[in-house]
Amino acid sequence: MRLLTWNINSVRLRMPLLKKLIAAESPDVICLQETKSPDELFPLADIVEAGYPHTHFHGMKGYNGVAILSRHPVKEQYIHHRVGREDCRHIAVDIQTPAFKKPLQIHCLYIPAGGDIPDPAVNDKFEHKLAFVNEMTDWFASVGQSDTPMVALGDFNIAPLEHDVWSHKQLLDVVSHTPIEVEALTRMYQSLGWHDAVRHFVPDDQKCYTWWSYRNRDWKKSNRGRRLDHIWVTKPVMPHVTGHKILAEARDWTQPSDHVPVMIDLKL
Repeated sequence: MRLLTWNINSVRLRMPLLKKLIAAESPDVICLQETKSPDELFPLADIVEAGYPHTHFHGMKGYNGVAILSRHPVKEQYIHHRVGREDCRHIAVDIQTPAFKKPLQIHCLYIPAGGDIPDPAVNDKFEHKLAFVNEMTDWFASVGQSDTPMVALGDFNIAPLEHDVWSHKQLLDVVSHTPIEVEALTRMYQSLGWHDAVRHFVPDDQKCYTWWSYRNRDWKKSNRGRRLDHIWVTKPVMPHVTGHKILAEARDWTQPSDHVPVMIDLKL
């Protein structure tokens, strides 16, 4: 099973790129963030035609939005509202696989970006981000167990490790890499003893990015990237992870997202 996550930055605008991605990589399950589409306008017919008859999406006009597209039947679908807001940032599905007695639970997350000022006292967006991550930490700890096969993936909007950013020193006071955010995400990571599936293959001392700003005219030359997109798995799933891929070349596609697709392969 190939699982893929991508902040697509408008599913309707980038439907041709999604089809290109499907043709090239043939993922079994696709998790999208920032779909920017109300549910009634979600391109469901195109998605089904592309080979994904089992879909779960939750969106709003112009902002946020998450979707899970699956080739495999989905047992259950969930919509979760966080910190008192219905802003389309967390959905989940259960998929039954022969590898586990319990269904494999896949959580698609779009953690708030947090604005520009890393101070919750003066920046409501940053306060919202920290509250979201803290609530997820408590929630995962309450619903999961050591034998629960789970995947949490998506745009977490935090680059937690030193080499998840192009310059650790220069970005310490920049939202996405500040100590307070890293500490919050670390607690969320510890909530269920998660395993970072990508860093399993890419050592912590190697640079690893999934996002390059639109502001960089030549993103390859400047290479000022950050690893904002993550795939975490619980302990029962980790032995089944056989590979990963970060599709950096997608940043060069016509009208690209500023994020690139990230995927893992599971032998189930």
